[in-house]
Amino acid sequence: MAWTHTARFLTTASRLDQLPQTELPEIAFVGRSNAGKSTAINTLTQQKRLAFASKTPGRTQHINLFELGPRDAADALFADLPGYGYAAVSRTDKQRWQKVMADYLDVRRSLAGVVLMVDPRLGFTDLDLQLLDFVGPRLANGAVKLLVLLTKADKLNRRDGDRALQQARDTLAGISTEASDIGVTLFSALNKRGVDDTAVVLRSWVASLRPAAEPAA
Repeated sequence: MAWTHTARFLTTASRLDQLPQTELPEIAFVGRSNAGKSTAINTLTQQKRLAFASKTPGRTQHINLFELGPRDAADALFADLPGYGYAAVSRTDKQRWQKVMADYLDVRRSLAGVVLMVDPRLGFTDLDLQLLDFVGPRLANGAVKLLVLLTKADKLNRRDGDRALQQARDTLAGISTEASDIGVTLFSALNKRGVDDTAVVLRSWVASLRPAAEPAA
């Protein structure tokens, strides 16, 4: 989708109070540090280094915002949140970022959707489930939408892919309500599986939040 290709860097922040207040719908990308989050963002936007994947944990401890849409009339933001689960990060840093992410998912007013990257060979980890708890009330009432990307799907054969999808659906069924908008798909940056479908879903989220056009006189 050409829309995702318009993404461009806006700002970076290490604390919530450093993020700009905005009326634009914000879609947050979250996931464990090795789940392929940066690669997925770069693949969706067709930009090799929009989301920077660093081997140094300290360089990733920021929320990066990207604008989408026309340069003079942006219509959405992507928020790239720090990967979690770094073994090399101190306990103090882990706790600090856990608090920042929990607060972001709980109170960020412009948050409209969450894209959670999960390695299907591991399934939902305790940290993934904890993150879903943070945003759970907003998922339950439909205020925030959720799309789970089972990344690195090229490493799975068809049977394992089907099994991973079913296991993910079973897990997500436990947090779904009639008001929820929750989906899951296999995704591969290598063979582009699920890339177009994901772009379409994200675009539909933004379109659904546009004010209805006034009828012609």
